[in-house]
Order: sequence, then structure tokens, then C-alpha cells
Amino acid sequence: MVRTIQRSSRDLFRRAILRLIFKNSRFVTTVRILVSGLFFYAIYLGFAYPGKENLFTTALFWGLFWPFFIVTTLPTFGRIFCGICPHGFLGRYITRIGLKKKMPSWLANRYIGIFLLFLGWWGVYYAFPGAMRSPLGTAILFSVMTAVAFLFYFLYREMSYCKYICPIGTALRAYGKLSFTFFGSYQTACGSCKTFDCAQSCPYGLSPFNFNKKHTIGDCTLCMECTHACEAIHYRVVPPGYAIYQKFKPLAAEIWVYLLILAAIPISMAFAHGLGHSNVADEMIWSRTARWLGEYIDFGTMDVAGAFAFVYATLFTLISALGGIWIASKILKKNFREVFLTLGYAFAPLFILASMAHAWEFFLTSNSARIVEGFAWGFGANLDIDPLVKRGTDWLQIFHLFRWIAVAWAFYILYRRFVYLEAPRLRKILAYPFAGLLIFFFIGVNLYRSYILDTYGRSHRGMHGMYAAATFQRVDPSRATLLMRGEHKESCAVCGMKLTRFYKTNHAATVRGETRQYCSMHCLGQAKRRGEELSNIRVVDNETLRFIPVKKAFYVIGSSQPATMSRVSKYAFGSQEAARAFQRQFGGRLLDFKAALRQALEEESATKPPRASG
Repeated sequence: MVRTIQRSSRDLFRRAILRLIFKNSRFVTTVRILVSGLFFYAIYLGFAYPGKENLFTTALFWGLFWPFFIVTTLPTFGRIFCGICPHGFLGRYITRIGLKKKMPSWLANRYIGIFLLFLGWWGVYYAFPGAMRSPLGTAILFSVMTAVAFLFYFLYREMSYCKYICPIGTALRAYGKLSFTFFGSYQTACGSCKTFDCAQSCPYGLSPFNFNKKHTIGDCTLCMECTHACEAIHYRVVPPGYAIYQKFKPLAAEIWVYLLILAAIPISMAFAHGLGHSNVADEMIWSRTARWLGEYIDFGTMDVAGAFAFVYATLFTLISALGGIWIASKILKKNFREVFLTLGYAFAPLFILASMAHAWEFFLTSNSARIVEGFAWGFGANLDIDPLVKRGTDWLQIFHLFRWIAVAWAFYILYRRFVYLEAPRLRKILAYPFAGLLIFFFIGVNLYRSYILDTYGRSHRGMHGMYAAATFQRVDPSRATLLMRGEHKESCAVCGMKLTRFYKTNHAATVRGETRQYCSMHCLGQAKRRGEELSNIRVVDNETLRFIPVKKAFYVIGSSQPATMSRVSKYAFGSQEAARAFQRQFGGRLLDFKAALRQALEEESATKPPRASG
């Protein structure tokens, strides 16, 4: 054990303020307790207040933790989120009193955590957008994760849950290699050490004194326990991506993280939320596939186009990466696995820098206000504040450069990693563009997205054209209230469209003693124009999915969500808090029923309404 040491100028622990933040046990423990308190409080509020009025739960998990904190810190300080994660913090104490069994080999598989993240989260996200992002959905998700984590901590030793089962464990290990910090030890002190206090104190069973020699920190979560046992541990500043340029024992799971997360986030987002916002969204292959299958299969409330955007993004990404590396291996006359494990690390920057830029832009233009308002609501106050920066502000374009910095960095890492393959120089030159085929694909997707949006413009129909409308407005028939009788009770009284398909914009009224149900305010207005005397007018409350009197409804007009039988969307809520929460997320104006109906009638007078999407 070393009690004092002369620290280098690049060691963060040399600075008093940074030593306090990262190394001081009391300060770090206080932060962990605070984060854990917020974590469990947010889960509690998710169950206690499951509706949209709960701003705190989603703001904490989907505003502060992800993507802002995690994505921002990974390429800077590494996986420090693991160091304050409530699961890991409490898990260390649970493991101490647990059974300390060795995890069976079939469970000690990093791909379990990877596929939980890839399919269990992102696959569900595209197929059922928002399903787990509601306060209740979020609370259920993290309650289940917490229960599973605590069970694994109790059963198995060395924090095996973090290594293998945690959905973000291997992902953070992989992307942490891009950071400009490195956690290791002073070899001058370690060379004569005979007590190995740093290894004995590590709850993960690691040997920090070997990190420098191996050029990797492996599964280290930066919990800083070893720094309390020995002063010879350093946390130094290094060139960005230092660890990824070194020769170390590669891990195939890390490269699969780069490929699958690139497919699930930047590429799928470009397909679903980029090209899916264009005026030619319906012509994209995923929309056409969804349309074709929709003729044979009833997918219910699934966003079929979104799901197929995810599938095609994954397929194209893997073909580009694996196909390119296979060709490169043939040119180099090397084993495919060797080339894959050596050069696959070049793909690391493509997701993390593009996502960091998005996280910062989103934070400045929306998330900052969302987080402040959420925390205010969570602790008994109501705030309505403006974001730090307005959308469309010119200087925000600087964030768009990050994806091109990522491309340049990826090409540079690829060049540096080629050093570890023994092959003639000419063969390396010929293999280089094929090994970087995924990088070229990433460039192509971004250029094509910009071209389509510049050429054809953005659609106001929502995320995936006609399928987004059907997805957002549609509810399962078992959750819908149908007020009419007879064989046509499921059809709009004016246009005949299926009511459950556009249920969230449904209205109802009494006409000559009979109840009539309409798919939209537009059709309600049509009935009024025809001279029908409407009384007892009601609308679906988007929070409870029940009909409420229109006099008690708060309408959000002109949100980014799709409209029904109109060019301007109109959604109603039974409480002003729920309406404002929807407004903050999707935009629009808050109006009462009379003003909303007046606008609907003015639209009808100005132009013949378009045919409803879907």
C-alpha cells in the first residue's frame, strides 16, 4: 500500500477540486446516495402518478440520465455513470451479504446484456414508440431491472450482473475507450508492491495495477474503491481515444456493441425520424414493406413502419460492416475473425459523437426546460420556463459538424488499427476502403437524408407518414368506448372511417335523441354544417381515453402529432396539466373547444380537407 506519491501534471487527482469530485469517499458516497434517492423517488412517482402530469419520472430517466449525462461523459471521462449507478452502488453491499456463487457459464455471456439493450429496448421503442417512456412504463421498466439486478448481486460474486446482464454494462465499457482519460497506476510504486491492496479492494475482482500493461481498464466502472486503498492509482488525461489505439486483447462483444448500437440509434433514427419525416416517407422501403404486410396482418397498435425501419437499418449496417471486413480479409489474406477484432474498433466514434451532438442540441432547445420543470413538479412546485436556446438558432448548426468529426476520427482509428495486422503495404492500401465500408455507408445515409429533406421537404403528418397517424391515434378496440348501436357502430357517423383507428380524436354528440360518434372534430363540424342540432358534445380525453364534456376539455392545436381529416392536429385533455405536458413534448397551442371548433370550420371554408392518412 502506498500512502503518498508524487502525481504527474496530467493526473486529475492532483487537482484538489477534481480529487474531491472523483476520489473523496465522503463526497462520492453523498452523490451516490443522492442519485439513488432520486432514482427510487422517480420510480415511486411513476406508480403514484402514472399520467402525463408526472413530469419528474421521465425528466430524470430520459432527460438527465439518458441521453445527456451518459452520452456526454463517455467520450470525456469514460464510464463514470457506472460509478454513481444506484444498482452498482447498492449492489456492492448486497454482494457482501450474498451467496457469492460463481455465475454459470450460460449466464456469463455479455451478449445477454447487449441484446436486452438492442432488442428489449430499441426494438420495442421503434415498434411501440413511447410505450416505455410514459411515467408508468418507465417505473415498471426500472423496477423490473432493479429487482433482477439485486437478485443477481445476491446470488453471484464479483458484481457479475454489471459485466454480463446489465443492458448498458458492455456498451459503456466499449465506448469508454474513446475517452480522454485513463485509469491506471504508477508503475514505479507498483513494481515493488507485495500487498496488492488495490486488487483486494476491487468489488469486481480486477487488478488495477495491470491496467497500464494491458492498455485497457476492462470492466472497471470507476467506482474508485481502489483509490481509497492505495495512493498509487492515477486518473490521467490522455489523447482522445488513447486506449483504442493501443494493442490490447480485443473483445468481440465490444465491436458488436458498436455495430448494433449504430444500427439502432443513428441509422434507425435517420430512417424513421429523418426520412420518415419527409414528404416521400411512404415510398421508403420500410413503409412499403409495412403497407404490404398490413394487407395480410393486423398489427394492432404497432408502428409497423417504425419497426421495419429498425430492421432495415440493422440489416444494411451489418451487411456494410461484415461484408466490407470480409472483403478486406480476403485482400489481406487474413482470417476474418482476426481482421474483425482488429479493425472493428474503428466504428466506435460513429454513434457516440453524433449522439453527443444530438444530446447537447436537444438539451439546449428542449431538455433543459424539461428537466427543470420536471424536478420542480417532483418537489411540489410548478414552473413553465423557456428552453435555453430556440430551435433553428443559426449557431446550433455547429452540432451538425460532430457527425463529420466522427467520420474523420473513425477513418483515423482504422488507419491506426491496421498497424496490428501483418500484411504487405499494398494489400493494406487496397483493403482499407473495404474495411471502412460501414463508415462510407454512414456518410451516405446522412447525405441522402439531407438530400431528401432539402428536395422534398418535411411532412407535417408525423413520424412515419400514414402509419404514424394510424399508430398514434389508434387504440386497441378493447380500450375504446363505442357509443353508437347497430352494425355501423364502429364507423364514423359522417365519413365512415373506423373509429378505433382514430380514437384519440373521436368526438360524440346527441342528434335527435340518438348518440352519434365522429372520428374527428372535422367530421363533428361537418355534421354541424349540415344543420344537425348537436347537444351533449363530448370528446376523448387523451389521458384516460374516456369521453368528457367538451366544455371541460383543454385542446392542444397544431402539435407535431398527426391530424385526422385536417391539416392541423387537435387533441383534447381533461386536465390543463396533461395538456401542457403534451404541448411541451409535441408543440402546439392551448385552446378551448369553441376556439378549436371555429378553427376547424375555418379550415373547411378555406380548403377542402385532405383525405385522412391511413
